[in-house]
Amino acid sequence: MCLATGGAVALYFYNDMTSCRGRKRMGSHSINGLLPAIPTVEAKEKERPFDFEEGDVYMSSHEHRFRTFSSVEYDGQLYMTPQNFIESVTMNEPRNKKPWRSLAKQELEKVLSETPPVWRGSSKLFRNLRERGIISYTEYLFLLCILTKPHAGFKIAFNMFDADGNQMVDKREFLVLQEIFRKKNEKKGRKGDVDKSAQLRADESITIDTTLLVHFFGKKGKAELTFDDFYRFMDNLQTEVLEIEFLTYSKGMTTISEEDFAKILLRFTNVENISAYLENVRHCIPDEKGITFDEFRSFFQFLNNLEDFAIAMQMYNFASRSIGQDEFARAVYVATGLKLTRHLVNTIFKIFDVDHDDQLSYKEFIGIMKDRLHRGGRGYKSVERATSFKSCLKKELASR
Repeated sequence: MCLATGGAVALYFYNDMTSCRGRKRMGSHSINGLLPAIPTVEAKEKERPFDFEEGDVYMSSHEHRFRTFSSVEYDGQLYMTPQNFIESVTMNEPRNKKPWRSLAKQELEKVLSETPPVWRGSSKLFRNLRERGIISYTEYLFLLCILTKPHAGFKIAFNMFDADGNQMVDKREFLVLQEIFRKKNEKKGRKGDVDKSAQLRADESITIDTTLLVHFFGKKGKAELTFDDFYRFMDNLQTEVLEIEFLTYSKGMTTISEEDFAKILLRFTNVENISAYLENVRHCIPDEKGITFDEFRSFFQFLNNLEDFAIAMQMYNFASRSIGQDEFARAVYVATGLKLTRHLVNTIFKIFDVDHDDQLSYKEFIGIMKDRLHRGGRGYKSVERATSFKSCLKKELASR
């Protein structure tokens, strides 16, 4: 039953992966043959760096970001700490980049023994754990899915594996579920050349216990995870990340400025002239009212349903109709069930309506927000830095 339903869920969630059918997996962990591949990232430096000039990506942007923010090594593999993960989705660079710290078996056991059970979870879980925990590469991709995908997809997948209908899954079933969403989140390399991807280790042993696995299934791995507990975990994680971003700008106040809201939205995007967008806000909203945390949270909940919203937006495009504020608010509600405040919708328009026609086009908004949704997973920062360096180098050579 699990194998059959697993196949159905896999087909449902990543039929877009069929284009990668010929791509060879570089390394994996196998769970008794049930999981096709659980990749891990080796704790050793690569033989050569990125070559953006030739369109070459030696490792995927997700792998590169994981390696950049990871700080712990165990049994030859890299892991993030909870603090590392929070920094990877809220910051451009690690706060304090240090050499990887090797964990002994006894140290790991002690760290995992301090992991709270899922029923004691909160929206401060990762901040409370800080450096006391490990997160694998597969779990990193899975957590990114939680931050960027609608909850409805997880509910469907959870129910597919819940063969007896008791709203619970065990550790083995969860690992399959996690792998499906990991594949959904992992994108094909720029050239699809297996030799230019990050080297991953093949290992047929059972997966090492991590903070998430102990949190969900207990120290012995025998507990079962209910969807209610898992839903709370997803909601708490999203709240925790958004609180950190909001508090960075609110400075203890109950609101952030419209300009700060724009800065947060445009982070992790490839927008070249951010100052033009910020100038829109200063010029069009001279009297600052502020964005509350509830408004901030509702926008990012909407953003997680961006694909459904994009369909509604395309309907207007097909009908050659422009998108005004009322149409935008209606499309959000129809696609997601969320009611954005009039002030929030007006602020969004003032940020993205760069041609000042009080209309919003598919290109003006959807394209930029798709970048934002990936929270640095598209490698924007590295590309930006490489391009800037090469531009400076060319100018220097030309001047000589």
